[in-house]
Amino acid sequence: MAKTRWQKEWEERHDPVPHDDDKVPRQLAADPELKAAYEAVEPEFEALDPLLRARKEAGLTQAQIAARMGTTASAVARLEGSLISEKHSPSISTLRKYAAACGKTLRISFV
Repeated sequence: MAKTRWQKEWEERHDPVPHDDDKVPRQLAADPELKAAYEAVEPEFEALDPLLRARKEAGLTQAQIAARMGTTASAVARLEGSLISEKHSPSISTLRKYAAACGKTLRISFV
C-alpha cells in the first residue's frame, strides 16, 4: 500500500536529528559538569541504543514496529522512552516482541 503525502511528511519530520558524533566528546571534555551528568545517565542510554539501532537497521517507524507487535505507536514510544525514564521496566517478553518486529533476536548479557 502506497503512503499518503501526509504519512511521508510525518515520517520525514520524525526522523532522528542528524548529529556530529565528534561534537559530544569535545563538549564533554570542555565541561566537567556536563560530563558528570552524561555519565550518570549513560547506562540507560546504553540500554536504549540497541532498540533504536535495531529499528533503524530494519528501516521501520514506531508505527510499523507497533503493527508488527500488535500494539500502538504510542506504546512503542513509551517502550523506547521507558529505558531512560526509570518509570517502567519493559518485560523480557515485550523486548522479545520488539526484537522480532525488527527481524532480530533478543540477547541479554552481563559484562
